[in-house]
Amino acid sequence: MVIGPHGEQMGIKKREDALTLANYAGLDLVLMSGNASPAVGKIMDYNKFRYEKQKKLKEQQKKQRESQKELKEYKLSVKIDVGDFETRKKNAREYLIKGHKIKASIRFKGREMAHTEIGEEVLMKFADALSDISDIEQKAVLEGRNMSIILAPKK
Repeated sequence: MVIGPHGEQMGIKKREDALTLANYAGLDLVLMSGNASPAVGKIMDYNKFRYEKQKKLKEQQKKQRESQKELKEYKLSVKIDVGDFETRKKNAREYLIKGHKIKASIRFKGREMAHTEIGEEVLMKFADALSDISDIEQKAVLEGRNMSIILAPKK
């Protein structure tokens, strides 16, 4: 079964005849369905077909990435220095602008467990520094020795 370049059915033809028709049109004969009872071939520009197929695949992947935004974790500490804090804040800002979520976490070590409120202050300071482009999705939660907060980009 041969399908013409404009979608018209040209009927059942021999392979050599179909190749001659495709060559006469200056196009390629592409096997669309080899498993069908009469195999279906289409006369078309194969490079254009392949290009459009790749374009559709890239568009699907782009939509899939948009729907599956990542969650990036930034680890802070109770005794974090100003420079380290600013660096993490700058990196988190770039990530939030891309539309991803941020999880800022602190791991308490030793006697720091007695003063978890200091860790919470650091996390809130981090959230406040990014409040212009993000909202708090999950408040600071203490889970064992870790305290974390999740920030989502503003809509």
